[in-house]
This record gives sequence, C-alpha cells and structure tokens, in this order.
Amino acid sequence: MNNKLKVLMQYLIPKQLITVIAGKLAHLEGGEKTTRVINWFVKRYQVNMSEAENPDIASYKTFNQFFTRPLRSGARPIADAAFICPVDGAISQFGNIEKDQIFQAKGHQYSTAALMGGDKKAALQYLNGSFACLYLSPKDYHRIHMPCDGKLEKMTYVPGDLFSVNPVTAQGVPGLFARNERVVCEFSSEHHGNFVMVLVGATIVGSIATVWHDENNGIINPPRRGHIQVWKYSDQNIVLKQNAEMGRFLLGSTVVMLFEKDKIAFNPQWSAGKAIQLGEMMGNALA
Repeated sequence: MNNKLKVLMQYLIPKQLITVIAGKLAHLEGGEKTTRVINWFVKRYQVNMSEAENPDIASYKTFNQFFTRPLRSGARPIADAAFICPVDGAISQFGNIEKDQIFQAKGHQYSTAALMGGDKKAALQYLNGSFACLYLSPKDYHRIHMPCDGKLEKMTYVPGDLFSVNPVTAQGVPGLFARNERVVCEFSSEHHGNFVMVLVGATIVGSIATVWHDENNGIINPPRRGHIQVWKYSDQNIVLKQNAEMGRFLLGSTVVMLFEKDKIAFNPQWSAGKAIQLGEMMGNALA
C-alpha cells in the first residue's frame, strides 16, 4: 500500500471508535490471553524487556500495565546538560519557530496558537522561539519525563482527531499535531523561561495521563470531552525536577515541546529521524 493510500484510509476509518475499543481491551485482565498478546507485541516490535524494572511478561495483568512499565534503575543515564531528552523515541522535527509557525514536514506547518488550543496570548511567548517534536514508536518506553526543572502553571485538554502520528501521516495530513486530541502542559522555569510540553493523542492511544492530575488515576482522557477544558495550577507550587516523570501514554504517540526565543541551543548531533533515548542531551542553555 503506497503512502497516499495509507493516509487516505485514515480519513475513512472510524478512528474514535477504534480508539475507544482499544482502550477498553488494554484495561482488561485476560490472564493467559493477555500474556499471549504481550508476547506477540514484544516479538513483533522487538521490545527490550531487559530494560524494564519487571521483565516478567506473565506478571502483567493488563496490556496497559505492560505498556506503561517503568524502567529499571540505571537503564537511562542522565546527561549533564541544561535540557535532556524527555522520552525514548525518534526526532520528527526540531528547530526554530518561524514567527508563529512550526515546521511539520515538507509543505506542512502549523501555528503555536493552534497547537495550544487557540490560546493566542500564551502562544505569543513562543514567537520566534524553538520547538522539538518527538515520536514514540510502539517499542519505546512510554513514560514522559521533564527536560529541565519546571513549575506547572496550566494544563489544557484540547479535543480533536485521532490520526496516526507516524512519519508517513506527518507528511500527509496538514496540521496533524494541531488537529489531533492533545494535552497542553505549560511550565515556568527559574533558569530557562517558560516552556510547553504537548502530549498528542493518536489512533488507539487509549489515554493520556499526568502525575499531578488528581482524578481518574491521573488519566485525562477518557472521558473524551467535546470541548476545551483548562486546569490552572499557578497557586499550587507543583514543581517537577529534571528527569522526573510528568506523564505517560497508554499506547504511543508524540510529544511537542515549545521554548521561548534564545533559551535552548539544540544538540548539534541531532537530526530529523534520529533515534533518541530518555536522559540524552537535548540541548544547552543560551545566555
């Protein structure tokens, strides 16, 4: 199947229904059936279970328990850098924000305001700033960590589509990351200004969770609200240190980060498509 046809199929399939069903199945305790599914997944995607805190596949009661498995201590050394990579995955794109436009793929851009759910005032902070878009494949570790110290200021749930976020779709669907369902997390930092981490949903991404959300075991969705919902935290002093876990995907997706102008100098060894690991150097601080 060629790439254009793969993208076209995503416009036609019932993505919301498929995602709801996948989410429910991933929560089921199916005994041996669950173990067989996990075994198949590990072999199909070459998941390295030796990195897991618990490598025993049969001990996971649900697929989601397996998918959000923690890493064993020391599995990801932490670089001595101002900004570290917050996930395992691959670099989709990164670089400068051109005025308010973020590069997605050849011929496709989207605005910071659209990504942030239409909040033009908040988006102005990132005018001519920097961005990084990181893709998590099925084999990757799916917890998300902090690239630097940050104080949580605001979280916004933005409803949207559930297209796949793989490289083929990024090249074929305009404004992909600003049209999919997402959770926008805004932080302030004493040394690095303000920054944003956007957790983007996708087909069969059953849920997005954060460590601070005090409802539904941290899970933001479901329920899938048909409207934007905002939580403000500026008066709660929720501070997360560099490398602290901040969220997780229950099935994989993408993280888009925004930084203010002249705050980050990206790792010179970075390039689009390159595989990355949690804790690696993402960049150094500018003056």
